[in-house]
This record gives sequence, C-alpha cells and structure tokens, in this order.
Amino acid sequence: MIARHVASVAGIGFLPKAPGTWGSLVALPAFYVLHGVGQFPLVLIATVAVFLLGWWATREVTAAQADHDPGWIVVDEVVGQWIALFSLSFGLWWMGFDSWGFPWPGYVLGFALFRLFDITKPWLVGWADRRGDPLGVMLDDVFAGIMAGLTVALLGALAHVVFV
Repeated sequence: MIARHVASVAGIGFLPKAPGTWGSLVALPAFYVLHGVGQFPLVLIATVAVFLLGWWATREVTAAQADHDPGWIVVDEVVGQWIALFSLSFGLWWMGFDSWGFPWPGYVLGFALFRLFDITKPWLVGWADRRGDPLGVMLDDVFAGIMAGLTVALLGALAHVVFV
C-alpha cells in the first residue's frame, strides 16, 4: 500500500525503538542533498510536497482506526526536521554561500531541538497533537520544527554577536 510506505518513510517507522528519532535522522541526509542540489528554494518546495503527501498518507492509514497517530508514522518527523533547518538553509542561500557547505553545529542543534520540542510538545505543538486527526499529526511536527528553527536562528545570531 503506497500510503503506508509514505507514512512510514519506506519502512523507517517500523525500526525498533524510537521511530520518531529514526524518522528525524533519515531526514538529515535527505535535507543535505536537497540543499546541496537546489538550496533553500528546493528545500521549501520539497517540504511543502512532503507535507501534503504525508497528510494524505496519514489520513489514508488512520481512517477508521482508533489510534490517530501510531508511532510508525514518521513522515511528519521528516517535515518537521526539515523546517527546523530552514533558517540554516535560507541563511546560506540568501548570503550566496556554497550550496554544499553546511554549518554542522547548527545541523546538530536543529536536530536536538526539534526532537526536544516534538517529544515535550509545548504550546502549539501540544495543541496540534491534541486535535486527534491527520492534520494534527502533521502540524505538531510543523510547529516543533518552527520552534526549533527559530531557536537555531536566535542562537546563531547570538553566537555571531558574541564570537565575532
């Protein structure tokens, strides 16, 4: 079934223990390639496309199911992780830096903060999760990604002021 394949990100969601973390980890090399090939514009287009595809797949696999967000659905983690790294990709693109150059501390921080916000579910992340529908499944990770991305951007700006 195509929807199950999409929702689990080609079966990544069925790996034992911490499927959300696996989904976030698999998002990192894909993001690096997207940024390297087409920089922020391609990253943005791919994120919107995967969000829409993930929303459809989640709706399909959870229809008539008691559990609206089974752990094996990890396409939402891919979208959220990519959003968490938007500020890095956008900044490099805007400043005209090499498309394959990527500041690894920001990459690691974006991953860690996204996982933190996705697991703890503060504010809008928790609100979206409590919706109990396929859009909520996708939106909680979008909001976690936005929070992580804003934090990465803020910390990057502070580091620039302090260390430069």
